[in-house]
Amino acid sequence: MSTPLEEIPGVGRPARDALTAAGHPYLESLAGVDWAELLGLHGVGKRGLERLQAALRERGLSMANAPEPEERAAEWTRGHTGVNAPDLRTAETTQSPAGYVDGLEGRRREHGRLLLEIFARATGEEPVMWGPSMIGYGRVHYRYATGREGDTFHVGFSPRKARISLYGLQGTPRSEELLGRLGKHETAVSCVYVNKPEDIDLDVLEELIRLAWETDPGACS
Repeated sequence: MSTPLEEIPGVGRPARDALTAAGHPYLESLAGVDWAELLGLHGVGKRGLERLQAALRERGLSMANAPEPEERAAEWTRGHTGVNAPDLRTAETTQSPAGYVDGLEGRRREHGRLLLEIFARATGEEPVMWGPSMIGYGRVHYRYATGREGDTFHVGFSPRKARISLYGLQGTPRSEELLGRLGKHETAVSCVYVNKPEDIDLDVLEELIRLAWETDPGACS
């Protein structure tokens, strides 16, 4: 399979043109080519080459003699820019969050209404639907070290059928302490999972949301 260079986020046209002129029109054609040789091409910069190497590694390939990538933190800013990775599927919609919750069945509808109340008190913000099932508060933009970027929400939730997903509540100065008092839950990289509201302390949840809301985006993930 051949991946066009323009499909790799964060690689500018000068770098793409220089690599193509050197006989490397596709990502996979860079496998085994010496890093220093490519970096010496006019128009090719270190950041763009790092992003290409990261994309190669995702496919089990690598340039020759490529250095380890430097640690770079993601950049987060409040507000939307409208700049999103081409393959980003989750976006803000015009669907009413309250209408979506009212259309849920049984306990999921009760849970959704309860969470709408709690998030509204904690943020003071109007909710917005993201994709078919996520309800978000606040608008932020992220840009990863790889160059991938997009718009998303600051904090939010999804009353899924299996369990409730809570977004953006980790990584604040007191989040570990509060999660220790929350009750029965599980965590992943960017989510806190709860089976049902009855399993947790809702006052602690509201405090977690408020703390995350008052923290700059990107500090909680």
